[in-house]
Amino acid sequence: MSTATGVRVAAMRPEHATAVLEIYRLGIDEQNATFETAAPTWEVFDAAKSAEHRFVAVDDDGQVVGWAAVVPVSDRCAYAGVVEHSVYVHPDARGRGVGLALLTALITSTEAAGIWTIQSGVFPENTASLALHQRAGFRVIGTRERIGRHSGRWRDVVLIERRSPVID
Repeated sequence: MSTATGVRVAAMRPEHATAVLEIYRLGIDEQNATFETAAPTWEVFDAAKSAEHRFVAVDDDGQVVGWAAVVPVSDRCAYAGVVEHSVYVHPDARGRGVGLALLTALITSTEAAGIWTIQSGVFPENTASLALHQRAGFRVIGTRERIGRHSGRWRDVVLIERRSPVID
């Protein structure tokens, strides 16, 4: 899949592991993307993410500049169409539409599979992520206040979701 951003969105494969985990680590180090404190091994990452719905953005030089993936929110059948997603863009590639290209691919993929809700939690300080998600059709559900401690301080999380307009 090609985009106007100068990146190609493709299925995430094992050969992308090093770049994907490095981009994840960079996001973790900024301390406004996740409660995680270290990137997992590829084996742990690979086992946790749904194989059908994970993508990388590759630039014209063949470098991975971002990724998106989902995990089921529950194994209960009532939640079969609900996933939680992550999207990370390399700091040097931000502001070029990479995140929107990844979210667009993710939405297309999940809707084709009958998934009706994509959700996530975003730190309120991560205003760029909140703006990106709004452009991609996500809405704010609410804020979970002081939901967890991160680097010694309590953090709020803004809950966002996108309900598919084509899955009923």
